[in-house]
Amino acid sequence: MTIDNDNSSTALQSFSRRELRELVRSQLQALLEQGNLIGAKALLVPVQPADIAEAIEGLPEPMQAIAFRLLSKSEAIEVYEYLDSTVQQTLIEEFKRQDVLDIVDKMSPDDRVRLFDELPAKVVTRILEQLSLEERRATALLLGYESGTAGRIMTPEYVSLKEGWTVAQSLERIRSLANVSETIYYLYVTDAARRLIGTLSLRALVTAQPDQKIGDVLTREIVYVQTDTDQEEAARIIQRYDFLAVPVVDAEQRLVGIITVDDVLDILEEETTEDIYTLGGVQSGDDSYFQTNLLTVARRRVVWLFVLLITNTATSAVIRSQQEILQQVVALAAFIPLLIGTGGNVGAQSSTVVIRGLNTDEIQGKKALRVIRREAIAGTFLGLMLGLVVLVWAYVLQGSWVVAIAVGVSLVAISILASVAGSTLPFLFQTIGLDPALMSAPFITTAVDVLGVLIYLNLARLILQIQ
Repeated sequence: MTIDNDNSSTALQSFSRRELRELVRSQLQALLEQGNLIGAKALLVPVQPADIAEAIEGLPEPMQAIAFRLLSKSEAIEVYEYLDSTVQQTLIEEFKRQDVLDIVDKMSPDDRVRLFDELPAKVVTRILEQLSLEERRATALLLGYESGTAGRIMTPEYVSLKEGWTVAQSLERIRSLANVSETIYYLYVTDAARRLIGTLSLRALVTAQPDQKIGDVLTREIVYVQTDTDQEEAARIIQRYDFLAVPVVDAEQRLVGIITVDDVLDILEEETTEDIYTLGGVQSGDDSYFQTNLLTVARRRVVWLFVLLITNTATSAVIRSQQEILQQVVALAAFIPLLIGTGGNVGAQSSTVVIRGLNTDEIQGKKALRVIRREAIAGTFLGLMLGLVVLVWAYVLQGSWVVAIAVGVSLVAISILASVAGSTLPFLFQTIGLDPALMSAPFITTAVDVLGVLIYLNLARLILQIQ
């Protein structure tokens, strides 16, 4: 499909967002391969910065720098902030030093710090030295806070007002700072020592009388975070109160920055990705999983696989200890994978909902016993339903009601065990300061495997009356 450059704006508007991104990428690549730089530049004119960034990311690496150079300086700064960190690094290596500085110097401080976190220390030092004094101070301020804290992800570009100013004076100040502030929809009122004393929305300001004092219209009940507050907690606060931004104060209650909702979306995606990897026993590290060296990926993933390999020898030991009953009733061995597999799935479901509840603060520590009891009851219901199906299926396969009853009753017991283990272990590991997501999955698997086989074979011995 080919788009006439003169009608590109109209044509692009007729596509869905996904189709648009793919169309822009394919057309951009085709024009660059033809050497038609004028056509490629015209193609990007009506496209949003986020879509341009995704199109550039989809190009072969040699073309990425060429496409990026087609953008005006103002467009390049905005597009650069949307690019994946690996593409940002590639462009830095391709550009001349001044090209890099012009872009990095105009980035908002929080986006600049996020980029610096991905770059080698030597490159960061070199770029930092060349920034303007004001931008260097702003960046150094954020880099001084620990990674993963509110101080590290905040931006110092906000609008602050004084309590004694009039509404007219305040509006004039907003006009002068609007272009260099992250947001003007939330305004912050500070005293002479920069201590935060209130907040104010732009709506409240523009609907007030011009001669009214800020102190008469501000809100003194402030929700804020400290510089050392965990970034995930800051994200939850913005989510809980439906804020567009939340102020960040230091130990002396001085306003030092704000965290905006766009930063929160990045945090939530980052934390969710980390939790998903962790639940799967994968150590994701700080880099994108799919852009990490395969040897590094294997090294990270093999850790818990080794743990499971070693601990599962306990399952083999249990089976060896019950070898006598298996020799007498060989049919019992056929159902071991079914029982421990089902138990593992039930335990994984319980641990997933509990870990999710802990991460979202929906479940507090004091509710632990209630949650465990609830999951135990759910496990009982699941076991009864699954056990009934398995009982019939075992009889169909083996033609023995005694073996079928042993399998069905065992599945009920294993389901209850798995639900209790899956809901208890996350609380236990959180209490002793370990990551519930990372620790729970392998331990639940091991506990269900070992205890499940032990329960199954002993129940079978009892039901079959084997000495």
